[in-house]
Amino acid sequence: MNKTVIEAIIADLKAGKAPRITTEDVPAFSAEATAGNEHMGPADLDAIAASLTAADIPTFERALRAIDEGDLAWLGFKVVYDPAAAVSNVDNAVTKKYGDTGSADGEPLVFFCNDAKEVVSSREPSPRDLFQMKDVTRGPSMHNEQFEGLTWASVALFEPIHVWLLGASDVAVELAPLAKHVGFTVTVVDCDAAYLNEERFPDVERILFEGDNFGELASCEADPADYVCVLTRGHMFDPEGCIWALGQGASYIGMMGCAGKNNKVYDLVTGAGVTEEQWDAIKRPIGLKFGAKTPAELAIAIVAELIDVRYRSRYSKEAIEKHEKSLGR
Repeated sequence: MNKTVIEAIIADLKAGKAPRITTEDVPAFSAEATAGNEHMGPADLDAIAASLTAADIPTFERALRAIDEGDLAWLGFKVVYDPAAAVSNVDNAVTKKYGDTGSADGEPLVFFCNDAKEVVSSREPSPRDLFQMKDVTRGPSMHNEQFEGLTWASVALFEPIHVWLLGASDVAVELAPLAKHVGFTVTVVDCDAAYLNEERFPDVERILFEGDNFGELASCEADPADYVCVLTRGHMFDPEGCIWALGQGASYIGMMGCAGKNNKVYDLVTGAGVTEEQWDAIKRPIGLKFGAKTPAELAIAIVAELIDVRYRSRYSKEAIEKHEKSLGR
């Protein structure tokens, strides 16, 4: 959710009007995201928007500040589908007990939560509500069906990381939807429309170069925070892909291929002026090592590595160690 939307919500609340919040603003409520879920859908977002009052303004103002500060933060949404059950259920057969009160009330709620677990809301949550409110930092939904009567959703207040797939290979076909599904934005580039087309790569950005080479890649601009996966068909344009990604200062660069092929690419890129240090910064081969061979398996290995790189770039060593310890690892 961006600043413009939040500022409009605040303005409406100050004017005593119900704000307009769409599923484009909060995709977790979209028909696609909630298909088959009887407890949450687009109409629930409308109901939540209609329930907001001036008391919710501080929640949205805190969200604005988080955006300005570049904080890892989310707006969370409490959806109540059975008020009596939401209030009465305090635990289940497996989880620990969170006091003698279930949900604080049987009403919907919008709240702010950041990775430091600071929570801002218009009403005081119960201990059990607070437990689940803090979990919205894990993504659009987490433990959302743990207790009867209510469910939860969230939307990030920061921009997703952009992943470039250089080459419309079979691995890229499998990787593009996986990367999008776990929260990356995706751009695929290639020079052959037989491989780069809507049928093979729906719902992601596509850049089709003219001609039969990657010469136009030089005109593309990446952000230093972007990730680049060099996956060109037949490895024909891997050297151009590596040189471009290094020149863009991409945060992560990974390349497919065995040692022999990498050696050939090495000769070509170093011949073009790439230093040994730059070459060593390219992850070769791309992806976590666990025996992946097929395009689908390789895509899983790659997206798992992208998730891990994102995780380690966002959190300090101390925060990671604390998290791993809490999981008993």
